[in-house]
Amino acid sequence: MPDSYPIGKPYAQGLLEVGDGHRIHWEASGNPAGKPAVVVHGGPGSGHNPGNRRYFDPDRYHLVLFDQRGCGQSLPHASDPTTGLEHNTTAHLIADMERLREHLGIERWLLYGGSWGSTLILAYAQAHPERVSEIVICGVTMTRPEETDWLYRGVGRLFPGPWEAFRDALPPAERDGDLVAAYSRLLNSPDETVRRKAARDWATWEDAVIAHESLGKPNAYSDRPGDALMAFTRITAHYFAHDGFLEDGQLLRDAGRLAGIPGVLIHGRLDLGSPLRTAWELAKAWPDAELTVIGESGHTGSPAMAEAVFAAIERFAAPAGH
Repeated sequence: MPDSYPIGKPYAQGLLEVGDGHRIHWEASGNPAGKPAVVVHGGPGSGHNPGNRRYFDPDRYHLVLFDQRGCGQSLPHASDPTTGLEHNTTAHLIADMERLREHLGIERWLLYGGSWGSTLILAYAQAHPERVSEIVICGVTMTRPEETDWLYRGVGRLFPGPWEAFRDALPPAERDGDLVAAYSRLLNSPDETVRRKAARDWATWEDAVIAHESLGKPNAYSDRPGDALMAFTRITAHYFAHDGFLEDGQLLRDAGRLAGIPGVLIHGRLDLGSPLRTAWELAKAWPDAELTVIGESGHTGSPAMAEAVFAAIERFAAPAGH
């Protein structure tokens, strides 16, 4: 068994009209007759990563990658301040995934992703469990208010210098309140200089939280082109300021809807931004899921985490020749 597959290129791609003036970019690779799978990217607003194809045998999987509203190659792009975010919510993204599945003629698909992608996977699967064959998640999140508060305030206890810089980049009157909502306002400012500075300050804090992850990817947040960074930070702050457009605890409460769907949850013990407790709670509430904890890994992964993801996706692949 190889450790990874060639990344290859898509055999088909397009822009799918999903309503509200939005078009989402999608691409399909591998074997059109293979087992359907879709990669749900993180962020929110990061856009798809073609490198994820390396986990999927192109002879046995029919793999779909797509960009969520406003990011990647989807249009209109959220880096443009005139692109409104009022039609960019979790419910919209769930509907977009369903529209894409129907457009591609797929009956059921395996869902793979992590971080924010984990939240969207769980929300989609609980809304449409009959459309999901299996779930593989690395980096479990449920975007509960307590998780967002930890990432943008609580974990600052471990990084007091960078956190104070993150807080103090806000106007003085905003520093003792909801930091995420305050950043969301700056990221939607009519002044481009204000927007760009807020995007850099946000990404600098995100990078500080993962700086200890020597086996992962340093500067994973700020290391992207200016427009991609603008869309990422603007969309992320929009979603997190609204608690992921989910009821508090909704995904854990409704984990029973996943009954019968095999799941593999893979989480890094060194993940300070998304502590292991969230994955632990989900695994207890979802009987068909197994939790694998990677001791060497943080939020941005590690070789051992990549091996665990590869093994899980291999396990669920269609038999050779099908």
